[in-house]
Amino acid sequence: MPKTVLLTGASGYIAKHIALQLLEAGHHVRGTVRDLSRGAEVTEAVRPHLTDADDLENRLTFVALDLTSDDGWEDAMAGVDVLMHTASPFPLTQPKDENDLIRPAVDGALRALRAAQKAGVKRVVLTSSTAAISGSELPGGDTAFDETNWTNPDDPEINPYTKSKTLAEQAAWAFISDEAPEMELTTINPGFVLGAPLDKNFGTSINVIARLVRGKDPMLPDIGFATVDVLDVAEMHVTVIDKPDTIGQRIMVVDRFLSFSQIAKAIKTAHPDRKIPTRVAPNFVIKFLGLFDPAIRSIIPSLGRVDKMDNARAIATLRRGMRQAPKAAASSATYLIDNKLI
Repeated sequence: MPKTVLLTGASGYIAKHIALQLLEAGHHVRGTVRDLSRGAEVTEAVRPHLTDADDLENRLTFVALDLTSDDGWEDAMAGVDVLMHTASPFPLTQPKDENDLIRPAVDGALRALRAAQKAGVKRVVLTSSTAAISGSELPGGDTAFDETNWTNPDDPEINPYTKSKTLAEQAAWAFISDEAPEMELTTINPGFVLGAPLDKNFGTSINVIARLVRGKDPMLPDIGFATVDVLDVAEMHVTVIDKPDTIGQRIMVVDRFLSFSQIAKAIKTAHPDRKIPTRVAPNFVIKFLGLFDPAIRSIIPSLGRVDKMDNARAIATLRRGMRQAPKAAASSATYLIDNKLI
């Protein structure tokens, strides 16, 4: 049955894919943007990919909202069936003040939830991250991270982004438990999201691919990520709306762990004419560079770490295997190259 979905952060890379799949599934989307001028950007990003773009201006509408302000939230929730909260800052470099990330993430999630509760919106899908699951060391005896694991926000080794995602998700679950037990929350916890964007306005993960394709670095650090195709992430958001068994669940959406070198090799295989670095830098070199560069210093705790992730819940929810993450990496690069963005 078609629903009206309030999609926060609608101009984001992942959110545009979610909007497209919601529209394809017959739902109406009310996207939130900080500036209404970004609404046209989203509309034009999804239009070419729709099976039927008729009446798009009525099926996809926009409201201007800010995660740090109460203004407009009550009106935005009128007539909404589902809150899909994707808006959260994801920087390429970590800020000097961690609260620049933490406060918008936590306060924004709670602001959206409170507005939904006041409007009587019961169904909520919140975009979290594997950062809230695997940011700390795997507990002894466990063989892989799964949805029962939580990053310790007091861990001195985690970065501000990881802390912000953990605290925001914890705040959401606490709100549901303590203040809104009638609401039905599912969190989607994607890994490092790759795959061709829908337009030229994309986020941090695709900028990482752009850096690789440009060959800016002679060698790569020995780090990696639990990686996933953006199409799987978007599909999961849409799928869970009508699956009551996912209420109260966290769902970790990942395909596999990919090192920077493996990502680079996947791109190089698809584009052999490109001078893409695949050599791995010795850890002592990265540690030395970290003495002078805070951005490099922040990745040192991740050197050599390979996280095993149990994606059984995601596979059971989608009722199929995950798309291959190396192909998602290659398609990201192909989009950048074909559109002469690098």
